[in-house]
Amino acid sequence: MSEKTLPPEALDAWAAALRERFGLAEEDLPISLILDLARDVAVGVARPAAPFSAFAAGLVAGRAGGSPADVRAAAAAITELAGTWEN
Repeated sequence: MSEKTLPPEALDAWAAALRERFGLAEEDLPISLILDLARDVAVGVARPAAPFSAFAAGLVAGRAGGSPADVRAAAAAITELAGTWEN
């Protein structure tokens, strides 16, 4: 398995490809919000919890209606939990 590094412009291109493929608006994929969520969970809980938590944020947001505000609320709740997590 090769390790890949994704420069910022490639991340933007990947996000654009996802938006196009799934008919999403730019506000539907808040890159910095999701990266911040992943960082906060990786630091506050554990690295493997980061992608799982990002998935959970999407699931929770989708069940709440799926708006960008729902994504922000789910990410905020998970970030708050990660900030107080003691294992």
